[in-house]
Amino acid sequence: MKQAIIRIAVILTLGSAVMLSACHKAKVAQAVPPPPPPAAPSALLAAAPDTIEKGQSTTLTWETANANEISIDAIGTTTEAFGMLQPKGSMQVTPSDSTTYTLYAKGPGGKEEATARVTVTVPPPVAVLPEPTEDELFARNMKDIYFDLDKSDIRYDQQNTIERDAAFLRQHSKMTLTVEGHCDERGSVEYNLALGDKRANSVKEMLIAGGVGSANVKTVTYGKEKPFCDEHDEDCWQQNRRGHFSR
Repeated sequence: MKQAIIRIAVILTLGSAVMLSACHKAKVAQAVPPPPPPAAPSALLAAAPDTIEKGQSTTLTWETANANEISIDAIGTTTEAFGMLQPKGSMQVTPSDSTTYTLYAKGPGGKEEATARVTVTVPPPVAVLPEPTEDELFARNMKDIYFDLDKSDIRYDQQNTIERDAAFLRQHSKMTLTVEGHCDERGSVEYNLALGDKRANSVKEMLIAGGVGSANVKTVTYGKEKPFCDEHDEDCWQQNRRGHFSR
């Protein structure tokens, strides 16, 4: 009887130990936390410059994280036009019109989008200037020839000027003109009319020698009757001693 009681006590003790051990393991198993959810993707997209003229290019730059599917769409452009992209990179684009580009980043943690707007401007039309008239070309290119006091020969410092005058007239072979002979206020009317005539003819002869048709060049003398300057000093007199071109 005594031995039976001892056996029962031993069995109860072992059973209690097993139950306590099982309870402890259950508590340990319940303490392990669940795995964290996947990180959400992030996406950044920029265009530089963000304003361009039609026909110019801009650079799209993107950066993503926690994404394994990355693509860019544009208005009127399918994703396939750009294809799948690396997590970080850049590309040049040449939109024909103002366009909004959208970056898509997809991953186990969801999806994210970013946009960049490129504004395309149309430059104003280039103003087309009308072709100058013959009179405008004449006034722009023909330069007067100046003379020394009481002289009608072409001065050395006027040679280049009259050569350029002749070159212009050769290029416009149908252009006709008149060489006016002018003088300063000193001397009589008759003297200056004669001197003006000599000056006009000196200029005409030089033009003809430079290849200008003689029939295209007429001469007239005004002496001192049509001064270009009315002051009574050498600077003014020098302006009046000239062979002037008119049409």
